[in-house]
Amino acid sequence: MSKILSTMTKFHLLLTALVLCSCNSKKEVQIQTEKTKPNIVFIFTDDQTYSSIHALGNDEIITPTMDKLVNEGTTFTHAFNMGSWSGAVCAASRAMLNSGRFVWRANDFRQNWVKNDSLGKSWGKLLEKAGYETYMTGKWHVDAPADKVYKNVVHIRPGMPGDAWEHEVMVAKFDSISKIPNANSETIMPNGYNRPKSVNDTSWSPTDTTQGGFWEGGKHWSEVLKDDAIDFINQAKEIQKPFFMYLAFNAPHDPRQAPKKYLDMYPLKNISLPISYLPEYPYRHDIANGDDLRDEALAPFPRTEYAIKVHKQEYYASITHVDAQIKLIIDALKKSGKMDNTYIFLTADHGLAMGRHGLLGKQNLFDHSIRPPLVVLGPDIPKNQKIDTDVYLQDIMATSLEIAGISKPKYVEFNSFLNIAKGETNKGHYDAIYGAYLNVQRMIRKDNFKLIVYPNINKTLLFDLKNDPEEMDNLSNKKEYKNLLNSMFKELLELQKDMDDPLNMTAIYKSI
Repeated sequence: MSKILSTMTKFHLLLTALVLCSCNSKKEVQIQTEKTKPNIVFIFTDDQTYSSIHALGNDEIITPTMDKLVNEGTTFTHAFNMGSWSGAVCAASRAMLNSGRFVWRANDFRQNWVKNDSLGKSWGKLLEKAGYETYMTGKWHVDAPADKVYKNVVHIRPGMPGDAWEHEVMVAKFDSISKIPNANSETIMPNGYNRPKSVNDTSWSPTDTTQGGFWEGGKHWSEVLKDDAIDFINQAKEIQKPFFMYLAFNAPHDPRQAPKKYLDMYPLKNISLPISYLPEYPYRHDIANGDDLRDEALAPFPRTEYAIKVHKQEYYASITHVDAQIKLIIDALKKSGKMDNTYIFLTADHGLAMGRHGLLGKQNLFDHSIRPPLVVLGPDIPKNQKIDTDVYLQDIMATSLEIAGISKPKYVEFNSFLNIAKGETNKGHYDAIYGAYLNVQRMIRKDNFKLIVYPNINKTLLFDLKNDPEEMDNLSNKKEYKNLLNSMFKELLELQKDMDDPLNMTAIYKSI
């Protein structure tokens, strides 16, 4: 009997040991899986148009780091921001990115993030739940507390600098013009607006560290963000988790400040005028781009060639300065030993006009304003590949979820382009690209044609993007394009239904 008990005891001990080994093995596998999940670094500039990288065709600009990213990764040459419900297009872009929802549903959702306790459905929280250490620094401009969305948050920036350049301050100043005797925008706007008037106008200096609010203790905000990012990368060496970094630069958003050595890289004699340069866009008041729109108030009306060249000079200098900061972040990643297991996304919240079509801002649906660069690098991403499949920049959110091994929630409407980036397919998720701005502009882009509708004036614009990439030749009144105009408008109406678009354009469609 004692031998049987002894045998049974040994059996139980052996069984217990096997169970413990099995549990420990599972824990080790779990820990190992967590360790080997790829890191994700999201680099987000502000107001950077698709045509502002040297490697992508701009011979005037100096962007060695972005050029290297283009050469070492895959570029989506046709990425788009879906639109905006406000003049602050960047706020809408960021709300869509962090919520995963299309523009009008993102607008409804973002107003109740905190109230409905829905922050757990945000980009940062989804990755945190999957075992990621999440980090955010820079421009936020989303209607939810950044530190409720990301676990580690430093140096949060508002939508605009916290001084006289603030959008709300500017709007209040414009509203006050009618109440102040003999007042006009030139007399009440802060330093830097409506300039330069002429070659002799030296009222604004983009290197003045006391102006614009992009500086902290004399340090440029792009440099502050770079320092933040490197600090976290150095800390991440000790973290036994994959990490997600959300790095949101303010640059090259106005006021486009950069250290003098970067400005000196761009003599005005080397700056060209845009091909689509106009002193004034003929429909700007009809599409909510009037004198009281802060982006458009940055240069005199009508535009002058000199003013546009100066703005481009400062824009380029700001981008080149950001490029230098991104290099240092990439260098830190390589030095940390994390680079080989890291995916990097480089994009912007939208584009910018910078003098094209007589416009300066992003409150329009031309490609220069809705189309940012989009570059992705990773362990299995082909090098020096350019893909013209249409995507939304907000597809990055869904793509990162796939990289992290997360099943996309049903409420995330944007789609992963990972298989496209890997070269496994060139078929996109969207039959057409939809665009909207307030209730005054609508767009559909499909098969190298674009239809823009200005409902306030029953105006349609139709462009052949293959033969007219600068969107200068309106085909909508030509008989041979009548059927195409009708079919695209009809498809736009269907897209509006799919998007819960509040604007009814049926009467306009019937009148064309």
